[in-house]
Amino acid sequence: MKIVQMLPELNEGGVERGVVELSRELVKQGHESIVMSAGGRLVEQLEKEGSKHIAIDLCSKNPLSAPLRMLQLRKQLKVLKPDVLHARSRVPAWLAYWANWSLHIPFVTTVHGFNSVSAYSAVMTRGERVICVSGAIKAYIQKHYHTPEEKISVIPRGIDLEKFNPEHVDHAFMDAFIEKFDLKGKTVVTTVGRITQLKDLETFIRAVSKVHRHIPDLAALIVGGVREDKQDYFASLKALVRELGLENVVHFTGSQSKVAEIYALSDVVVSSSKKPESFGRSVAEAIAMNTPVVATGHGGVLDIIQEGVNGYFYTPEDDEILSQKIIAAQALRFDGYGYISEHFSLEQMVAKTLEVYHALQ
Repeated sequence: MKIVQMLPELNEGGVERGVVELSRELVKQGHESIVMSAGGRLVEQLEKEGSKHIAIDLCSKNPLSAPLRMLQLRKQLKVLKPDVLHARSRVPAWLAYWANWSLHIPFVTTVHGFNSVSAYSAVMTRGERVICVSGAIKAYIQKHYHTPEEKISVIPRGIDLEKFNPEHVDHAFMDAFIEKFDLKGKTVVTTVGRITQLKDLETFIRAVSKVHRHIPDLAALIVGGVREDKQDYFASLKALVRELGLENVVHFTGSQSKVAEIYALSDVVVSSSKKPESFGRSVAEAIAMNTPVVATGHGGVLDIIQEGVNGYFYTPEDDEILSQKIIAAQALRFDGYGYISEHFSLEQMVAKTLEVYHALQ
């Protein structure tokens, strides 16, 4: 099959990583993979792994330029004649919806998040088949858009079990990282993700302060980059760390490429998002590395964490309960790699996505 996936751009992010990983696996299975976007840092990797990238502005929300961009897209699609057109975001979905009006290419959409309920967002339910990345997302679109059951497929984001495998860690990196942040012999609690208000890192830091009273040899890692427009928020987090006397406990590591290794050296991982995560990829990745996770009890993570087995839930913004769950989670022992392999593997994601594509042929 010839498959065209469409998304705004190809920079770092869960949707982008998912597209690149699916594209790589489609090529391995002999399919022709084409990705359309405005470009970005992941284009080089995408092309190196055998997919074709076509640069087209699927990012701008300017309605004045939309008709021209729709016509450009229609021209490309007439030449390509793909077997499946797969839109991953709202702007690409609208442009594809209109460009495909007379072409009748089988059209698939994936709902990746809890988008605002509006006519603009409704386009994500207009695919002939609609993929949802979690049960929570499925319930959300059925509630607000009455999407028919038979159109929906729940396909969680697949975890790359070659990369997130406890047997494949880079021990040299881990040793250097432990030395750099003085982690040897300490209990390590980690949160991973871009530094934004939605991640509620204030609650994480306050919970760390409470845990520190019980575990003096504690280290807390905040792993993630800071965009320019989040510098003020970042400064407020550093001020909170100073206020609580945690300068030698909380470490802002910046963005890191060896995330699997950081999960592996951590004793507990925390996902403290205020807003429900559509899936919770970092949660599944950490569990695959046999590290327990404490997460806010809403959204896609409800499909992943088995409470009391591989993690715990807590009420958003409740630092007291979070601190208690962090302490309790240290005692959990489980085969996380086996669990994620069975339920949330990249292999399963690819197979289920291909089932959707084949059903439209």
